[in-house]
Amino acid sequence: MNTILILIGKIIVAVLRLFKRNAGNLPGIVLWHLTRGKCCKMFKINCPIIAITGTNGKSSVTSCIAQLFEQNGKKIIINREGNNLDTGFCSLLLRYCTLGGKVDADYVVFETDESYVPVIYSQLKLDTLVVLNFFRDQLDRNGEMETLIQKINGFCKSFEGNLILNGDDPNTARLGRANPNNKNVKYFHAKPYAFATDTIFEASEGRFCPFCGETLEYDYYQYSHIGKFICKKCGFGNHEPYITAENIDLEKSVFTADGHEYSPKINSIYNIYNMTAVAATAKLYDIPQKVTHNVISNHIINNGRMETFMLGDRKTTLNLAKNPVGANMTLRVMNEMQTDKELLFVLNDKLADGIDVSWIWDINFSEFDRVHKVVTSGIRAYDIAVRIKYAGYPADKIIVCPDLDEAVAELAKTEGRKFVIANYTAVAPTRSALIKYAENHGGKNE
Repeated sequence: MNTILILIGKIIVAVLRLFKRNAGNLPGIVLWHLTRGKCCKMFKINCPIIAITGTNGKSSVTSCIAQLFEQNGKKIIINREGNNLDTGFCSLLLRYCTLGGKVDADYVVFETDESYVPVIYSQLKLDTLVVLNFFRDQLDRNGEMETLIQKINGFCKSFEGNLILNGDDPNTARLGRANPNNKNVKYFHAKPYAFATDTIFEASEGRFCPFCGETLEYDYYQYSHIGKFICKKCGFGNHEPYITAENIDLEKSVFTADGHEYSPKINSIYNIYNMTAVAATAKLYDIPQKVTHNVISNHIINNGRMETFMLGDRKTTLNLAKNPVGANMTLRVMNEMQTDKELLFVLNDKLADGIDVSWIWDINFSEFDRVHKVVTSGIRAYDIAVRIKYAGYPADKIIVCPDLDEAVAELAKTEGRKFVIANYTAVAPTRSALIKYAENHGGKNE
């Protein structure tokens, strides 16, 4: 029966490719219905599967971990196109399996949607789960953050593979206690950077101990609820780090981990945590240090995640922000840069974004350091303009341009370092508008 199903799936993949269509999801949807939701069970994977999940940073960390193995001469399978649900996995594996369902690879590296971790890995044997962070995100699709955490926590109660957890996120670190018999729990940690704070600076979700309900005490906050915490009542947070990022200097874009210095291309504290997760995975799988250094120091992902463009002679950084924390991190990077700046914020409310845009009221617009102009665009251009005005930014410095090409032209016509924030469905058209302007005005995509 499995052979017939796989043959059907492969035919669908072939037909779609013949017509130059993306076969990233439809074959899996068909097989999902034919197998009553168990489409991943058809495949026989005998190599380690590494899954990366969490609210923010999945794509970058997945790409980096895949490169660790690729540059070490291993054959890998990775969902580069970002189809991170069970139907996407099924579609991908159809390309690499035999008619008997056997998958030929040394490692499988999967970016995995948080809510699908228990669904997929109840069907496939997981070797390592890397959990980056948990923030409120797309509430009309995911529900409250606690719902997602409980789903993964339920999976972790019987999971005995490797767990690589952000030890500075209480919502992530709590998973380490889900299965007391799992001896393969490892935490990554980062020492404070120059702009760490003593008090909460942005909207956060990790204020109380998930085990005894006491207020967590923080030595410092890096951003949102990420930082060094402890529960004085039950000791939650007192875990031994597997690897620690220290000597963090964002001005020079360097940090050290396990005595090795790295120089990532993206100099934000958010990216330091991502790269520390990569270093932890490299350590676990005994990746040669030369390979780890090369991956971390040279990794850049040109898909709207801290991507750099030149609009004429004006350097511009585009970043995806699908929730308050993503937006706050870009604003932090912008404000920490000691130069004159201008901002373009593009906001959509399509189904993939979540039609409820109330999350913009959790973005911290209270501090704009040397930001001389704000342009807003997208379907909800006026909503984000009102939000920024309400935060106290002068209304005469806010320019609303629903048309993206006009918004980019407005951003580029004056001096200053440029930053662009775009939510989920806005990233691709914003990126296209930036490239179009750069091509027509002597700039380039860096």
